[in-house]
Amino acid sequence: MVVAQHEESSKIVDNLHPDVWYGARHTQTLMLFVLLTIAYGMRVNLSVGIVAMTDPTASPSPDIPTYVWEDESVILSSFFWGYVIPQIGAGQLAKYYGPKWFLVGSMTLGSLFTILIPIMAALGSWAVILCRIIQGLTQGFICPSCHYLMSQWVPPRERARLGTFIYAGGPFGTVVSLTFTGWISETKVGWPYAFYIYGAAGLLWVLLWIFLGRNSPTDHTTIDPQEKAYIEASLGHTEEKEISPTPWGSIVRSLPFWAILLAQCGQNWGFTTLLTNIPTFLKNVLNFDIKSNGLLSAGPYLLFWILSFVFSTITDYSITKGILTTGTARKVANSIGTLVPAASLTILGIISDLDYDITDAAIVLLFIAVGVNSCTFCGFNVNHMDISPNHAGTLMGITNGLSNITSIIAPLIMQYIVTVPSSTIQWSIIFYISAIIYVVGNTFFILFGSGERQVWDNSVEEDEKVTDVKVEDARY
Repeated sequence: MVVAQHEESSKIVDNLHPDVWYGARHTQTLMLFVLLTIAYGMRVNLSVGIVAMTDPTASPSPDIPTYVWEDESVILSSFFWGYVIPQIGAGQLAKYYGPKWFLVGSMTLGSLFTILIPIMAALGSWAVILCRIIQGLTQGFICPSCHYLMSQWVPPRERARLGTFIYAGGPFGTVVSLTFTGWISETKVGWPYAFYIYGAAGLLWVLLWIFLGRNSPTDHTTIDPQEKAYIEASLGHTEEKEISPTPWGSIVRSLPFWAILLAQCGQNWGFTTLLTNIPTFLKNVLNFDIKSNGLLSAGPYLLFWILSFVFSTITDYSITKGILTTGTARKVANSIGTLVPAASLTILGIISDLDYDITDAAIVLLFIAVGVNSCTFCGFNVNHMDISPNHAGTLMGITNGLSNITSIIAPLIMQYIVTVPSSTIQWSIIFYISAIIYVVGNTFFILFGSGERQVWDNSVEEDEKVTDVKVEDARY
């Protein structure tokens, strides 16, 4: 009976699908993509910028200031000191009040402190650290808000594609930011303008979001009625439906939740290690100049961005055609996205100990390690919505907040281990550690992850009844 009801509901949803190729949900998706593009640009431009900020030969203009700092890894880590704090609260705020105006406030403040970095740098590294902590605090609202908005706007059958498009703003922003920062650091205006321009871009996004952003289809006054009916029927949303209380105890006892958390911890450790340290590795070990450094640092993330669409299309196809269950598809995708990078980093660590030129091989392995990692977008990264669509924003807040503690630790471990920046042996230790953590996180996800909606997602059976009623209403 239940299977028949679901099949009938699926047919009705198909009939409700709008004929137009672009709708209100795509505008929201595009705005979130741009948000992550700018936010990640702000987050990572210091990875290349700090090379220019501490290198007197980086700019042709003697008027561009440079500094002598002994705590570069601490500066790069400090963003995450603030980033982990608001995550859980941000998920709850998005759930009960909607994320629109919280995103306005957080992006406004984050943009202003991005603009302040060149000014504060003159006071010392501690002032840059302060700016980065505040940037992290403000960006802590972004991922929980994106997950909440996806749960309100994106039908399940479009989840992998639109979800991947949104989160692909991260690697795309990384590509643009690393390339742009490397280029502008060698011009007469110098590295400060990398921060000024990104701060201005963030403020421009805020203005557009005020006019275009909506918390849900219900809040959208000009949405096509057929598109609204299609979205709400697909998601089982009704205007009268009460907000479900968060089942904290059940979440803590849930192995599928812990599987996502451990997978995200492994991902964040490896991703952050590469993101913050590739420019330093290229400069100190492979001897690339600042401009080439920026281009080569960005290259792997361009591949990441491109492959994310390939992997999401394959994953969506395998699920919708019944080739793989949702849970199996998530585990396969996550395994590809972590085990291939782990193998690449292991090989990079081995050849780093050898006494010959590893430049070409190292670049190829870095491209593979970062590029194939994009497959995790189809793994743990959207699994929150599979196991608990009612609490997806809160779950993302919890896992993103706790897992990014590793993003604080990884750069600090780097500073402790790599005491001689040109030492290939010390760098190989960093690569081995990242590879091991990738494998451990993915193993737990394979063993305990799930693609099924969990019982604790507040009365699954009642929500299914609501879905069926809503679909029948929308039909007429």
